[in-house]
Amino acid sequence: MRLDADALVALLDAEGVPTGPVPWLRHPTLGRALQLPPGFKAGQRWWYCAGLAHAQEAVSQLPVTLLGLAPGASDPVTRVLDLCAAPGGKTAQIALALGNRGTVLANDFTPERIAALQGNLDRLGLVNVSTTWCDGSNYPAAAGPFDRILVDAPCSSEGTLRRNRRLVGTLRTGDGPARSARMAARQRALLRKAVQLCRPGGRIVYSTCTFAPEENELIVAEALDAAAGRLTLLPVDVPGLRVGAGVTRWQGRTLDPRLALCARLWPHWNDTGGFFVAVLEKTAETGAGSGPPAHAARRLDLAPEDAPWLDGLVERYGLPDGLRERYRFHRQTRRGLHLAAADHTPPVSPPAQGSGLFFHRTNMRPPKLTTAGALLLGPQATRNRMDLTLPQRDAYLRREAFTPGPEQTRDCRPGQVLVRYCGHTLGVAVLHRSGTLESLFPRKWSGCTAGG
Repeated sequence: MRLDADALVALLDAEGVPTGPVPWLRHPTLGRALQLPPGFKAGQRWWYCAGLAHAQEAVSQLPVTLLGLAPGASDPVTRVLDLCAAPGGKTAQIALALGNRGTVLANDFTPERIAALQGNLDRLGLVNVSTTWCDGSNYPAAAGPFDRILVDAPCSSEGTLRRNRRLVGTLRTGDGPARSARMAARQRALLRKAVQLCRPGGRIVYSTCTFAPEENELIVAEALDAAAGRLTLLPVDVPGLRVGAGVTRWQGRTLDPRLALCARLWPHWNDTGGFFVAVLEKTAETGAGSGPPAHAARRLDLAPEDAPWLDGLVERYGLPDGLRERYRFHRQTRRGLHLAAADHTPPVSPPAQGSGLFFHRTNMRPPKLTTAGALLLGPQATRNRMDLTLPQRDAYLRREAFTPGPEQTRDCRPGQVLVRYCGHTLGVAVLHRSGTLESLFPRKWSGCTAGG
């Protein structure tokens, strides 16, 4: 993240936003998580718009902590697949845990959900993610193998009852078992594909936000049976988090005793939503020829005719040397240029909808650094940048024009400039020769307008 937890706490304290700890939720790379007040709308705050934080239910962050993404491990992780990724909170966790390096593939079956996912990745400045639009149960084997795979499966969502009261009426109709049966067919196929795509020694985390064993333990049991000893269930042990054992008996049937290693979270135990999670380690290939071949990667190269666009940005904002070594610049569409982590390797199949971050729109006159590009590169800029006052900040986020003072424009030439608040980049504006500053804050982000 652009801020560590201590700096974020200090910022929120200054804004009058109380925070509390989540004692059991900590990651060696991401640091500790913060609890916000109930009903607090983080998405309307300026610091959320600036990509300084992301809001996600605490229990939803558990699966990624169980993937084993700690840096410096003896078994390094460089390729991770999030098979059911939208809206992208868990993908963002994974990408940040890898230090914004390596390769994360974020897949979803619905184009609209991919768009929402990409919006979160852009805001947070994540350049090690490629998004793919594919039925996860048929994900091409050529994209693998992966070191880690997350299957946060679509489910009947019974664990969200506390914040989704409409589910009560649905459950009272008695449709629960039939609904779980419909879900189970898809869940079974998703986990089967994950097992195929994972490398030996790799790890798969399967999770749902439902209570139904048909969508939880029974799905894991089938995967264990099919693997014939080549999958191992690992215990879920998170200090400070109370979890229950997985179900080993259901509707008169005795199930595999290993399923007790799965974890169930009941809402009243940790003041969270209901949740289920299982951690699987693949110890060997799960059948003759079942393992995917070494992945075929698409090259990300900057064409010679596109180099002047990058040179123009470096000159305008005084960006440092070495950007081409740090990032892979490439043109993915006619709209403009993307950048990705230097070691990012998107697959040939399925084709990526986006690789890295769309940072420079070149199909307009004049060309424009995108807001996502400004948030990422702004901290490295040394000229044509402007600090805003609090009223100016709110006017900028409302897409209103205003006239900054002469001391604010001393470092700026007419044209596009980067605007900041409290030292944090907010986006791009146009400084006109008349002295007026025109906000270029994107309309689709305009919900981020509340003060505070």
